[in-house]
Amino acid sequence: MADPLTAALAPYARFGVRLSLEPIQALLSALGSPQLQVPLIHVAGTNGKGSVCAYLDSVLRAAGYRTGRYTSPHLLSWCERICVDGEAIAPGVFLTLLQHIEAVLPQVAYPPSQFEVVTAAAWLYFAQQQVEVAVMEVGLGGRLDATNVCQPPLVSVITSIGWDHWQRLGNTLGAIAGEKAGILKPGVPAVIGPVPSEAQLVIAQRLKALACPAIWPEPAQWCVERAGWATWRGIEYPLPLAGDMQLINSAIAIATLQQLQSQGWQISLPAIQRGMAETRWPGRLQWLNWQGRRVLIDGAHNAPAAAYLRQYVDQLGWTEVTWVVGMLANKDHEGILKHLLRAGDRLWLVPIPDHASADLEDLKALAATCCPRLGECRLFKDVAEALDRVGDRCVVCGSLYLIARVLGAIASQEAQTTRL
Repeated sequence: MADPLTAALAPYARFGVRLSLEPIQALLSALGSPQLQVPLIHVAGTNGKGSVCAYLDSVLRAAGYRTGRYTSPHLLSWCERICVDGEAIAPGVFLTLLQHIEAVLPQVAYPPSQFEVVTAAAWLYFAQQQVEVAVMEVGLGGRLDATNVCQPPLVSVITSIGWDHWQRLGNTLGAIAGEKAGILKPGVPAVIGPVPSEAQLVIAQRLKALACPAIWPEPAQWCVERAGWATWRGIEYPLPLAGDMQLINSAIAIATLQQLQSQGWQISLPAIQRGMAETRWPGRLQWLNWQGRRVLIDGAHNAPAAAYLRQYVDQLGWTEVTWVVGMLANKDHEGILKHLLRAGDRLWLVPIPDHASADLEDLKALAATCCPRLGECRLFKDVAEALDRVGDRCVVCGSLYLIARVLGAIASQEAQTTRL
């Protein structure tokens, strides 16, 4: 049975994904334009958005500011998407906001999509809670994303550009970059992560046209004498999130914080260090136990993310890895499998329930082409069945929706154990 929030949001799902600003503008106008009451940092990009948002939110809270954070998708609850001071919105409060939104719909010419409704709820909640700064993650693209109706942000951030969502954003990296660069606003400082040259050219042209001062931070480096710490331009800080990609993500976050400092925000080095140390972002290179066995999970759902995941696994020294993989139908299956698979590896394919899952037989055939010396390829009816049979050196990946299923199953097991 669906929880009350899922049931309340279900009617809006039929409007699908809509890249247009008019519906969200009309809805927010009917709600009193709460988005104009909230200073924000706007974060777009193919990968790394969530981690950067998590770092920024944690450091700003450590610096004493009242923060809002809006991210997507969620793992276990819709409430995860909307947080104030690090705490997810209460389900009852969320439902009240949805009722408020529903009450103004007769004034709106466009029926809102599910993402537009949730985005409007976030703006309402942040305004009501009088947050001092919100960290807002773009849902899809940037230029026509529902978050892009904000007032000029304090800083605009583009974390990365990669091959994902090309069906909606364009079939070249330049086109995708143009959509992401749509969040840039005249004169607003921008922090841009490492991007391919084709994308860099497009973003640079947009920055110039809008007269945006821009920082293109290089990745941080691991501290030689302090395990688990990184350093970027003389700033040393703990780095609790795993993987070398966090050297890039954390550098982007620190560069963004420096932009805030230049605008008068009081963010001390101890606040940066404490905030970075306290950052948590589940479902990304996360270790967990499944019935006594250690398993690595990661939401890698595109080729660049798969490359970072494989790099991390290689650094562990693992050989003959068992990959438990589920992917959506609209993803770059070939790109992901080519990055993940090595000779001797095992590939256990699983569906993603309640979503447009890729055909497992098609994935099996593709895997044989991508990695002819694959040790084994098996199909399972669900991820729990696969994990029940897995041994050591197991990685679950391919979609955050799949990771959510694993976390949900573990939470259910823990709840049953507690009851017993």
